[in-house]
Amino acid sequence: MISEFGTLPDGAPVREVTLKKGQLEASVLTFGAIIRDLKVDGQSVVLGFENLQSYLDHSPYFGAVAGRCANRIAGGRMAIDGTAYQLDLNDGGQNHLHGGASGFSSRNWQLEQSDKASVLLKLVSEGGEMGYPGCVEALVRYTLTGTGALRVKFTATTDMTTPVNLTQHSYFNLDGGPDVLGHSLEVAAENYLPVDDALIPTGEVRRVEWTPYDFRDGRRLKRRSGEEDVVYDHNFCLANEPRQGVEFAAALEDKDGERRMEVWTTEPGLQLYDAARLDIPVPGLGGKSYGAHAGLCLEAQRWPDSINRPDFTPVLLHPSETYTHVTEFRFS
Repeated sequence: MISEFGTLPDGAPVREVTLKKGQLEASVLTFGAIIRDLKVDGQSVVLGFENLQSYLDHSPYFGAVAGRCANRIAGGRMAIDGTAYQLDLNDGGQNHLHGGASGFSSRNWQLEQSDKASVLLKLVSEGGEMGYPGCVEALVRYTLTGTGALRVKFTATTDMTTPVNLTQHSYFNLDGGPDVLGHSLEVAAENYLPVDDALIPTGEVRRVEWTPYDFRDGRRLKRRSGEEDVVYDHNFCLANEPRQGVEFAAALEDKDGERRMEVWTTEPGLQLYDAARLDIPVPGLGGKSYGAHAGLCLEAQRWPDSINRPDFTPVLLHPSETYTHVTEFRFS
């Protein structure tokens, strides 16, 4: 089902596509390619808003596609084949975050096709936008599968070498409670990337063993004694490069163990952000309040600041190539 969700300041209409299959129901907006709502057996499991204005004024990337390059780029600076580029500094005026102030998350995507369980959206990002070289054509297809999964498939092409790193930025809360600190998380990563005070990777790849970032055997998100100052806004290293097919990355369970979500992805990195700084001044879905830890993000992507770290994961897309990324959120 396709309906009108609102109108952007430039007069462009924003459409909402409702998908249904089995136990799943998803509401997808053309604006930002946002997953506005995702229900499992009638229970919303993501954070979102009931109206467009709240997304324009208050959304911290709720359910959006982040790009052209997700996560942070130090100083917004990069060099490609000896040419230096300065990107939009939308992260405290110092760094580049999620593609800039007018990145993919704040653009109105074109609705290409849809049916009861799938929708395809397209965006053309011209060369020079937010400082990036090259024109990029990106596609995202959301599909509800018969096995209880939301499948996200990205593809992109370019006419000039440029970084492309897309991710789905939903905030998950599996039981609808006020926070997710009682949720249990498992992450299949032996290493993570330490960050500086601006959340930029230091360049070190550190073992998770004997650190608060060891989620290999599963643990609750609530901080343990002595971990009160621990921040969860880090990339977990699943692999050194993208995989050919989806592989297990993480599992999240609600506090009672009644609902489980697994993340399977082709991507080599998974950014965990548990929304410690979240403080939304307007109501969310169903009138709920969203404060600190109201949801958490599990963003499958290439490692952050890879464009400035040759030893990190490859992030450049060349004109002869097609960027491909598949992530599945499997519910049980």
